[in-house]
Amino acid sequence: MVREEPAERRGTPRGRLRGWGGVAAMAVACALAAALLPLARHEADRGGDAPAATHAGADAAEHRPGASRARTSADESCKDPEAGLRPSGKSGPAVDAIKKRGYLIAGVDQNSYRWGYRNPATGRLEGFDIDLVTAIAEDILGEDAKVVYRAIPTNQRIPALEQRTVDIIARTMTINCDRVRHVAFSTAYFQAGQQVLVPKGSSVTAFDGTLRGKRVCTAAGSTGEAELRKESHGARITTVPNQLDCLVRLQLGEADAVVTDNALAAGQAAQDPSVTLVGEPFTEEPYGVAMNLEDEDLVRRVNKVLEDYRESGAWMKAYKRWLASDLKGITGPPEPKYRKG
Repeated sequence: MVREEPAERRGTPRGRLRGWGGVAAMAVACALAAALLPLARHEADRGGDAPAATHAGADAAEHRPGASRARTSADESCKDPEAGLRPSGKSGPAVDAIKKRGYLIAGVDQNSYRWGYRNPATGRLEGFDIDLVTAIAEDILGEDAKVVYRAIPTNQRIPALEQRTVDIIARTMTINCDRVRHVAFSTAYFQAGQQVLVPKGSSVTAFDGTLRGKRVCTAAGSTGEAELRKESHGARITTVPNQLDCLVRLQLGEADAVVTDNALAAGQAAQDPSVTLVGEPFTEEPYGVAMNLEDEDLVRRVNKVLEDYRESGAWMKAYKRWLASDLKGITGPPEPKYRKG
């Protein structure tokens, strides 16, 4: 079974949808439900709350010398952040700790349509990232694997790993040089890019000067925020905890445009056909599964799962199920890159 823990509560204004119609209202309702309702349990035992993820002999918030050494190494060697550790099925301290505990703790999103979201018909978390977490858990713990899902806001992904409140983060998280200083990544499992989402008929046409004076929303701690801080094109920047909050602000007339990964934006456009992507992707965003810097054996194990996931056809099956209708023309997963040695 899977136990899911409550998401962060946040307020969202209601009642000012300004003509967006039933689909928009449903999206707002889904965002509110995702924020306010406890996450349902799927496959975990129904006992008490799960403890924070810890490894034997280590406090959850402890900062050990190994992490500092790994961070220094990342600083010195970050020429190709996508290059990961070579895959291995061997166990080590991190994998053994998960086995001893009896369940995997995964940080995910619960309001990114197609990626990690609550299906309103079933109350279950579903999506491309959720399928990948299931594959990782089953490889480590067997077919009856237990998973505890924790809903993690965008700007809390790295702290959750550093404080060991989760084992992994599978949440459309881009691999880049800044982040590899703080967390370890698997090889890339999807390739996306930053793009602009606007209401149909908007005067905004791309990530360019047409954003001048516009209210642009993006998630705090996201690549979109970093790009806007580098070059705002004269936009007024608003940040929110999660990307779906930006869609709600767009629908309420509280934002004029959203900057986010096109993979996420395609799902948002599927939720609300009154919005559309404009311009071309202006970055490359390789998504990876993130882990604590010290958990080398877990990183290698996840890379082994990804090797199997690609080669068995499971990746394409998940793509066709969740993403193909909104992100057309993708013929396969990104090729993995590995470090030398």
